[in-house]
Order: sequence, then C-alpha cells, then structure tokens
Amino acid sequence: MWRQADLDISHSGTAYPSENFIFLIDLHLPPKQDVLRHLDKGAAKPERKAKVVVFFGAEGIIKEYLVGPLPHPVRHQDVTRLKYKSDVPITARPVTIGEYIQLFKFISQQVFVKLSTILQESFGYTEKSTLNMYEGMPRGIRSGDRETWVSFFRDKSGFYVHPVGFEVLIDHKSTKCSDWKILKVLYNGQYFESIQDLKDKYQKGEIKKIVFKESENYATLKPRKKPAGMAPLQYQVQGQRYSVRDNQVLYLDWSFAFGLSSLTGMRVFDIRFRGERIAYELSVQEAMSVYGSNTPGMMLTKFLDTSIGIGRFAHELVRGVDCPYTATFVDTYRYIDTNVTQRFRNSICIFEHNTGRPLRRHFSDFFSNSYGGLVNSVLVFRTITAIGNYDYMWDFVFYQSGSVEAKVHATGYISSSYKIDGSLQFGHQVAENTLGNIHTHFINFKVDLDVLGTRNMFLTKDMEFHKVSLPWKPEVEVQIPRLVEKQLKTEGEAALRYNTKIPRYLHIASNQTNKWGHQRSYRMQVISFTGDHLPESVPEERSMSWARYKVAITKYKEEELTSSNLYSQNEMWSPKVDFSEFIKDNESIENEDLVAWITTGFLHIPHAEDIPNTVTVGNGGGVILRPHNYFNEDPSVHSPDAMYLHPDVSPNSCENNRVACLEKEVCTPSLPKFTYNGFEGVMKFED
Repeated sequence: MWRQADLDISHSGTAYPSENFIFLIDLHLPPKQDVLRHLDKGAAKPERKAKVVVFFGAEGIIKEYLVGPLPHPVRHQDVTRLKYKSDVPITARPVTIGEYIQLFKFISQQVFVKLSTILQESFGYTEKSTLNMYEGMPRGIRSGDRETWVSFFRDKSGFYVHPVGFEVLIDHKSTKCSDWKILKVLYNGQYFESIQDLKDKYQKGEIKKIVFKESENYATLKPRKKPAGMAPLQYQVQGQRYSVRDNQVLYLDWSFAFGLSSLTGMRVFDIRFRGERIAYELSVQEAMSVYGSNTPGMMLTKFLDTSIGIGRFAHELVRGVDCPYTATFVDTYRYIDTNVTQRFRNSICIFEHNTGRPLRRHFSDFFSNSYGGLVNSVLVFRTITAIGNYDYMWDFVFYQSGSVEAKVHATGYISSSYKIDGSLQFGHQVAENTLGNIHTHFINFKVDLDVLGTRNMFLTKDMEFHKVSLPWKPEVEVQIPRLVEKQLKTEGEAALRYNTKIPRYLHIASNQTNKWGHQRSYRMQVISFTGDHLPESVPEERSMSWARYKVAITKYKEEELTSSNLYSQNEMWSPKVDFSEFIKDNESIENEDLVAWITTGFLHIPHAEDIPNTVTVGNGGGVILRPHNYFNEDPSVHSPDAMYLHPDVSPNSCENNRVACLEKEVCTPSLPKFTYNGFEGVMKFED
C-alpha cells in the first residue's frame, strides 16, 4: 500500500490526523463455503487476503481495502462502499497514537501551562508530578462530533482510582490540530465556560476550591507481605497430552485452529470432536460497558472495546500467575496503529488443567459396592487483554464429555470519578473523594455451530407443571413436571430478549437422530448476570443492539459476519453495523446454516473490596456448548483417565486405577526458566 503513489500514505507510526495513515492490517476471513469445500471436499485453498484500513485525513474519509494474494500481494480493492453502502467519515475513527501525542501537547499548552498555579495548589501538580488523563466515550452526542471529556488523575500506578475533580471538554473534530479548542471545564463539580473563566473566578475566590494534600497510593499492586512458601503447582506427570503446531491444536478427541484478531480478540475455527465438526467458529465479538455518574467524564461513557481493539491489548502472559507455570505459550503478531508489524511474545497460553472436581463419579453404598470416577481434566485456550483499566481473561475450555465453554472474567481497575454532591446515586465511595461508578458489562460471542453439517434448526425445551390423576387412585390429582418442546422457525421468533421469559434449554439440532430416536443437537447454556440494557430510545443504542438479546439465531450470511465493528464507538448514532438489522428480514432458520449470537456479562456496583483492583471471583459470564442427544451415551466413558475401584480388587492394582502407579511412573518435573518481555509492546506516546 505504501508503494501506491496515488494513496499518498504516510510511513510514520505517529502520523498527524491530517495525514493518510494505515491504521490496521488484519486477516480477511474467506467465505465459509470456500473453506468447507477445501476442508471437506479437497478443493483448492481459498486465496489469503488482508483487510487494510486507511484513514485519509486529508480527504476526511476512511477506506477499507482487500489486499492479496498473501504473502506476496499484487492487488488492492477498495471495498468500503460494497461493505457499508456509504462512505465512512473520518470522525468515526478511533484516536490514534499520533492524535494522542497532539492531544497531550494541546493539553500541556492550553491547560497545564495556563492553569499551573491552580493545578499546583489543588492537585500538587508540578512538571515532575503531572496529571494523567482518561477519556470518556463516545466523543459527543451526535454523528460527526469529536468532543471528548478528559478527566484528570494523580500520576500514580493504578491512577484510574485517583481522580482529582478536574475535567475539560475538548473539540478535536478537525484534522488540523490548530483548530482544536476547549469548550467547557469542570472543577470540583462546578462548570466553567473556558480556562480563563475558571482562572478568573478562582482568583476572585468565587468558587469552592480543592486544597491539595498528599495521599497514599492505595492502588499499588506491589505485595504488602514478603513471599512465604509457594502455591501448589500442576505439571504433566508423563508429558503433554496435547500438541500445538502453527495455529492447530490437538488434544485427546479434540482438534481446532485458532487466531487472535486485533479488533475482536480470541477466536477458534473448525472445532472437531472425534473427527466430527461441532462448530465452524467460536469467537469474541464485542465487550461493552455503560457507566453512570453525575460528572461528565463518566456520565456519557459507553465503551465498545472492539473499536479500541480487544486483541490489540493481548500482552505477554505471566508464567505461574496468568497461566500455569508449565503451559505452552504462543506469540502473536499484529499491525494496528503502528508502522511495523509487532510481535507480542507469549500472548496466548494453552494448557491442560485439572479443575479439582470430578467430571463424573459415583460411590455405590447399596447393593453392588464399587466406585467409578473420572478426573475433570480439560484443555484451556487463553488470552488476557488489558484494555485501559480493565483486564479481561478469555478462556475457551474443552471437556472430555464433548462440551466446549467460552467464558470471560474481568479484573483490573474500576473506573472512578471525583465524589461530589449527589455522587452516591451512582456508586459507592471506595477511597477518599473517590467514587466507584456503577456500570454494566455485556460480552457478545459468535457461535457458529454446525451439527452434523450446515442444515440445522433451532429447538427449545423447558418444563411446565401438569395436573394428572393418579392411575391407581383416580380421585387424587397431582402436579408433575412434563417436557415442553418447540421449534422456532424464523429469525424473529429466535431473537430471545433479556427482558422476556426464555426457555432454559436452547439447541442447534440436526435432522439426524441418535440410537434412541432423538434429534442430535448441541445445547447452548448461557451463564449471565447482566444488568439492564440501554433503552432502545437512546440514540446510541443501535450501535450495541446485539445486547438486547440473550441469544439470537440468524441464518449465516457473508454480509453478517460480526455484531459490531471498528467504527461503532465513534459513530454510535449512525452505526455501520446495527445487529438488529440482521433480524429485521425475519428469514427462515429451518434447515439452514445457523449462527447463534450470545450475550453474557454482569452488573458491577463497585465496592471497597475493588481497591486496589477488582478480583475475578464472581465477575464474569459465558456459554457452555453441551452435547444433547448428540451421542448415544456420554463420550467420556472412553477416557483413559477413568478410575474404577471394587472391594474384590486391591486398591493398589493399576489395571483400572492409574493413580495407584504414580510412585512408579512419575519423574520430577523439569521446569522452564521464568522470563518476561511483556513491556516490549506497550504504547509509547512519542514522536
């Protein structure tokens, strides 16, 4: 793309907003039918292409290109209008590192220099002890806006929970930095028309001042106790039972391919169990949060993390903490907001894990005495993305029973605001003058199940109590539960909203039956503790309309590959992807290739125990894909990990109890050396 003179693309990694800049290079996923013809029928591999996003600052538009064939491209095609039916305005772009550098300069000159005395007296500001900035999003209240409320925090580690009570509204819509201006100022809950307005009233003593005083850094994560002893360590007693080759993983009866999108994050493809494809794709789509506050930095905030880049912030995982010490680590490569492909070492980990509870077991105390059990040993595919203040831990878990779980846990720092009158309507005080703001977490997953092929249907099952007379005593009526089964045949019927009663069993099913005459299917069991979704009357809601639905089933279309996209954050009012449009045509979903869009998450009301930062316990959600009449019996009966004990057989016999032989077969583990290079890929705001 740099060689195309007519595009006039800057080679700088910190290009000015007015320049033309390659923001993103990511893999373009080939059409599903082309992939299936290759995988299942031996057809040629689909041509590999890259998606390239270019910000044309001079023209005021954004364009997307397909570039190929890889790895030696010779063609580029502008697909913007083909994809979106219109141009994408430059105001829809995320803020680049180059723009951040100019914003920092603007703030230094227009805020820090002009208010140095006020900032020093109120917040202890000096050139060596500056203030950190944190932005609210979206950047305005209507399409085309680029007005950002910037809140300021003390320059300490974990600064997100050290607000000072000072915010400014900056208009940076123009790609010419010289046109930028400050529109409003907030100081200690009081609004001012300009920097000079604040300065004048401060000097006249007409405002309620903040008086600086030193405070401890209650947000530091430095240990408060010296290490004492080691936590338990898991290791493979006879070597790894899984293999990783390029982006392919094999584990017992499982196989899958994996990837990490800079925008949406973790994804796996062609998931097979015992050689049969269970799912074509399982992927993260979006992470969204809506905040409540009575200060402007948080008042309008609705974060859509794909627009920032979920996978972009997958840094090196720490051995022994982020992942088990003996996990397999994989490097990832990405090109986003840079001018060179970047390597992020050890940013994915894969490991087999004993969950500490049996997958199944039974001790027979009556009649036929025996014990049978199976350790719940699973394969975990993990990455962790540190998106600003929050760290999301993404896991895809593969069970020996044929189930797959996609789940997320949140940790990191809460967002906070300076406590003023009325603040306690929007959260709890968690430190001096610090409010932990109430907010929602909504996570969207794409689940493209292919149950024995691509001709599937959507079934629901539940229970209801039914009044019957006892056959042996007809005069007595009792209430007993019975099975209720339905098939939902259109996209409209299968759009299951959070605020409605939803059947508890949701299935993607084939027309084939198992040995017992039941349709072979996979059940989607959603684990969610979400708060309320944004009312649909709110203009920004269309950009996150997927969150209306706990589960929505749609017919697979190449034009409906993602529920959100890069521009959703900054073009909320006219989104380029409005998920609700996927459902409006109300197509048939009977004997079709189906996709499930699953929304999970949790409501977070911050509390004192979120200091210094949030723990993963109870803060998460996910979906479990479980075989339901897919097999004739539980497939884990064939697991080599099963144990069986009988009173007539010595417990020291190894025939059905490998644990009895551990002392003979286990060697002392050879552990890899601890290393860490995670700070290599951090964002640097330097020219």
